[in-house]
Amino acid sequence: MRRFVLVLGTFTLVTALAAAACSQRSGPATAPPPSSVPPSATTTSAAPALPPESQPVAAGPCPYLATDFVAGANGQRVSEVKLSADHPHPACFFYDRAGNVQLTVRIYVGEPAVATALVNHAAPVDSSNPATEPTGWQGGYQQTGGGAVYAVAKQGVAIVVTTDQMQTVKARTVTKQVVSALGR
Repeated sequence: MRRFVLVLGTFTLVTALAAAACSQRSGPATAPPPSSVPPSATTTSAAPALPPESQPVAAGPCPYLATDFVAGANGQRVSEVKLSADHPHPACFFYDRAGNVQLTVRIYVGEPAVATALVNHAAPVDSSNPATEPTGWQGGYQQTGGGAVYAVAKQGVAIVVTTDQMQTVKARTVTKQVVSALGR
C-alpha cells in the first residue's frame, strides 16, 4: 500500500510540474522577439479594387466563342447573345430559350493582382477546387447556387466562366476554348 501511495504521489508531482511548465510557455510572460524588418516593409497594401461587374448592353456575336460551340459545350440551345461595353474584351452573355442567362464569359486584361483578385472573388481559394487548366493558368472551380464557375488567371489575364449547369467541366471546356481563341 505504501509503494502505491509513493508512486501515485510522484506521478502527481511530475504531472503538476509539467502542467506548470506548459502554462508558462504559452502565457503572456514571454514577449515575441523584436522584428528585424523595418516598419515600412511590414505595411500591407489593401486588396486591389475590382472592376465593376460586366452588364449586357447590346446584342451581337461573341468575338471569341461561336454560339454553336457554347450550345454544345453547355448542353442547351442559345437563343440570344449579348455583350457588355467592356473594351477590348467584352463579356459575353449567352441566353437560353426562356430568356435566362445560361453562360457568361468575362475576360480581364491588366494588372496581375487584379486578375488574381477577380479569380479569387469568383472562385474563392478557401472554398473552391484548384484549377490548373489550361496549362500555365491557375484559379479555382466550384458549384454555385445556380450552376458552376471556372475561373483562372495568368500574367494579368483573368477568365471567369459561369454556367447555369452544375457540371464544372462545362465551364472548363468553354474556358479552354476562350484561351485558345485569345491565343494565350
